Amino acid sequence: MKAKIYNFLTKPYIVVLTMIIGVLLSISIDRNFNFFTGLTVALLILWGSKYDWSRFGLAKKMTFATIGRSLGITVLLIIGFYIFEGILAMYFGEIDISTFENVRGNFTEYLGLMIIVWVFAAFGEEFIYRGYYMKQLAKLFGNTNKAWIVSAIIVSVYFGVSHAYQGVTGIIAVTLWHLCISIIFSKNKNNLISPILIHGFYDTIGVTLLYLNQDKIVSDWIQQLF
Repeated sequence: MKAKIYNFLTKPYIVVLTMIIGVLLSISIDRNFNFFTGLTVALLILWGSKYDWSRFGLAKKMTFATIGRSLGITVLLIIGFYIFEGILAMYFGEIDISTFENVRGNFTEYLGLMIIVWVFAAFGEEFIYRGYYMKQLAKLFGNTNKAWIVSAIIVSVYFGVSHAYQGVTGIIAVTLWHLCISIIFSKNKNNLISPILIHGFYDTIGVTLLYLNQDKIVSDWIQQLF
């Protein structure tokens, strides 16, 4: 039974079918079904492969060099995208973060969200969107450098649209942010640790600024500047 499930789920077209089903469920039931559809399939493949984490890009151990490099990339992304989001907000409105408003000044909610950030966003989303979707789509398209770029674009748009609850600015910013990390991952396809850390660091800084009620400081500065 395990072998049959594994052989079926690793067929090239299954990744496309999984992404489509995820969208349909998120539209008809709840947006979180998009995440859990991909997670279910990816975990079943992991189970069928006898927990071969390397097929999802987790072939290397975490090192201090990886942590330092990931933190440096995160800082650059923070600077670039916070300015970019501020400019986008002038034309498309602020990113809608009403879902997380209860974190402001609430330490208990802050800690709870931090756990969610590292378990479901940093590890979970990277495991699904880059470790599973991106790698499988690249394989489907021929596993060439061009295939990886096409895969990165498709998955980034897919990920960005899944954040439609954050408004137009959110969709655009998340799509381009995801594309940047996807390109980094495509350069070292066996090192998903780095994208996980970048994602976690980035969201940690964002959530902390939200908790401190300083999340709009850059966008307010840009609007005053222009």
